[in-house]
Amino acid sequence: MSRNRHDTADTPGQDSFLDILANITGILIILVMVMGVRAGRAPVDVGQIVSAEEEGELRRVLAAEASLRNEVLELAAEAARLEQAALAKGQQRHLLAAAKIEIEEELAARRARLDADRQAAFDLRRKLAEAEGNLAALERQRAAAETARPETVVIESYPTPISRTVHGEEEHFQLRDGTVMRVPMNQLVEQLEREVRRKRNELLERTDYTGMVGPIDGFRMRYTLRRHDVGHETDFGVAHVGTVVQLQRAEFLPVAGYPGEPVEAALRPASDFRKTLGKLRPGRTTVTLWTYPGEFDAFRRLRQELYHLGFAVAARPLPEGTPISGSPGGTRSAAQ
Repeated sequence: MSRNRHDTADTPGQDSFLDILANITGILIILVMVMGVRAGRAPVDVGQIVSAEEEGELRRVLAAEASLRNEVLELAAEAARLEQAALAKGQQRHLLAAAKIEIEEELAARRARLDADRQAAFDLRRKLAEAEGNLAALERQRAAAETARPETVVIESYPTPISRTVHGEEEHFQLRDGTVMRVPMNQLVEQLEREVRRKRNELLERTDYTGMVGPIDGFRMRYTLRRHDVGHETDFGVAHVGTVVQLQRAEFLPVAGYPGEPVEAALRPASDFRKTLGKLRPGRTTVTLWTYPGEFDAFRRLRQELYHLGFAVAARPLPEGTPISGSPGGTRSAAQ
């Protein structure tokens, strides 16, 4: 509250008294604080504060605390020992695992060696069995050779191999791919003669002419004709006498897909080959066998049968791919 000037003048020592009072109060507060700090730092006399029963309870608590502290220390020591034992067990476990791996590798190596030994033993037993089988077969062959009678060797005689040119009747057959086929050469030539007569005027106008006749019994004949003018020498020069058409070359070609008769079947009694031979005259007809490579065994078999039937046989070997052919300048068959 504010005071007027009149009151201040009447009480000149009041402010000094208030300042002294404030200072004393501050000192007292400081002393109380100092005493409190000293009382907190001073040792406590339990006997003065607590009773005897409380002191005994406190000692029991302190003893239990000390006992628990000792047990904790013992448990810590036991934990340390267990940890050391666990580390030792782990090292031992690692050593045992390494030893196990080493033992397994050794067992695998021994098993591989054992398998190799077993395989080698099996191979030896198999070779031994094969050798024993071969030995037994040889023993059987030896015993059979000792007890067998000598086979009789039959020597077949054929006509003296002196060939002669064929001038009489002649029948032709082709041996190819294991079959025998009759080549109707005479019938194809007769058909060619009729063809020439029919085309006479056309042939006289051309120098060369190539044509085809057939097929007959699985064969065609491809022919080439050539025209020749015939002249006569006179005192006035060469006089034209006439024109001649001559055969230059003839090829006998098998028709594709026409079957031949297997040689084995041809030798049977009712075969087409034997039926054809039945129409011929033995002793007066020569059978010519046109033979390709690889058919000489069949040729020998047919020749043997033809000899037994009384036919002369002529052989005409041909290179593979060469057709049966003939020309005015060619050679005639030679029979034995």
